[in-house]
Amino acid sequence: MQTEKVVDYIVNWLKDYATKAGVNGFVIGISGGIDSAVTSTLCAKTGLQLLCLEMPIHQAPSQVSRALNHISWLQKNFNDVRMTQVNLTPVFDTLVDSLPPVDNEEDRFMSLANTRARLRMTSLYYFAALEKLLVAGTGNKVEDFGVGFYTKYGDGGVDLSPIADLLKTEVYEIAKYLGVNQEIIEAQPTDGLWGDDRTDEDQIGASYPELEWAMKMNDEGKTADDFKGREQEVFKIYKRFNNSNKHKMIPIPVCEIPTSFK
Repeated sequence: MQTEKVVDYIVNWLKDYATKAGVNGFVIGISGGIDSAVTSTLCAKTGLQLLCLEMPIHQAPSQVSRALNHISWLQKNFNDVRMTQVNLTPVFDTLVDSLPPVDNEEDRFMSLANTRARLRMTSLYYFAALEKLLVAGTGNKVEDFGVGFYTKYGDGGVDLSPIADLLKTEVYEIAKYLGVNQEIIEAQPTDGLWGDDRTDEDQIGASYPELEWAMKMNDEGKTADDFKGREQEVFKIYKRFNNSNKHKMIPIPVCEIPTSFK
């Protein structure tokens, strides 16, 4: 990958889009992870306004620390970078208390994890509307179009996606080029929706390089029968996520009424 050219292209694309939209800049949620770090840095390089939101919900201290350190780094290296902390923990807790009880709390763990992402999306759009900003998405190619590893109308609810055509390994390459903090580059990828340090690999069962390989094999028309051992296992994991999350990757189905009925 011609990293410098890719960076310049994305920055120019972001600036051109925002200028044509007549907005002041971008707002982005900073999680302490590699994707939000790279995306926010690319947004900052446009020279337009960048509002960074840090929105903890029972967050692991290490994630909060990395997020705040990254925002501090952005402010030292770029102009027009601001930050706002929005503690969503009491909002989340109040919402949970308002919901009907369940017999087994584990039955709603995934629903509540996605609820966290949707509360953050709501907060991002509050500031976007208030300050005339675009919500910048942080999804990469394998997450957005491979395994669908994001929350529909949560972190998937954005105005534009600067790194959605980049594989996770390419995002790391750009992070090194941009000088993103080493602690973020070395941190294990996590979606930050569980209040602990469980990683993406823990949840998916495969690493991002493995998933990128499976995505490539799937695009080439391979099937699970073409592989053995760990490769077959990874390919099946990829296909399972790809199939079950397809609803996130395609347009919302519209019931088109026959013209003869109208």
